[in-house]
Amino acid sequence: MNFEVARTQMLGQQLRAWEVLNDRVLRVFHETPREQFVPIEYRDLAFADVEVPLGHGQAMLAPKIEGRVLQALQVEPIDHVLVVGTGSGYLTACVARLAKHVTSVDIIAEFIDAADAKLADHGIRNAELQVADGLAMTYKGRFDAIAVTASVPVQDEFFVRMLRPQGRLFMVVGREPVMEAQLITLQPDDSTATESLFETVLTPLINAERPEPFVL
Repeated sequence: MNFEVARTQMLGQQLRAWEVLNDRVLRVFHETPREQFVPIEYRDLAFADVEVPLGHGQAMLAPKIEGRVLQALQVEPIDHVLVVGTGSGYLTACVARLAKHVTSVDIIAEFIDAADAKLADHGIRNAELQVADGLAMTYKGRFDAIAVTASVPVQDEFFVRMLRPQGRLFMVVGREPVMEAQLITLQPDDSTATESLFETVLTPLINAERPEPFVL
């Protein structure tokens, strides 16, 4: 497989077609070798418009979703960023190339070990990876941006409390068959502004409390 051709097609047919137009985001997708973060047995799917299985019931987000995450968060070189759900490590690698520092957590130790090695192989030194439950952290007011890579059933204040003023939070809220990707911004008066970005369906965040479905 010609990965360079596939990478170019991904940028044009998936990211740009899905309104990912930020030059810094497109550049980091071009420069970060996605194929090296995909499990070897699925490497031919590295640039496909699909979620790639990672094991443990988890999957690597489709490229267009990762692109929209990065574009929405508007990560700057001075920012401290939290990634909840390290997974393959690819999104963390991309964020690290845009931010000052990244904290990336996953409840699955195997993912952290593999991602840590890949980041080191690519000379990424500004990312700190931790085995942790994203829903049990106490980083109050620490981050300029947070990316939650799995869904939660309802929007609450848990991740918002980890934001600095003007901090941005990307999360997908709801449950199948329809979920909504949202950008939540913490205002100077501690209120929040929520922007609806698009509809999608993501695997629920491990240990997220899921309300019972409504039954007639």
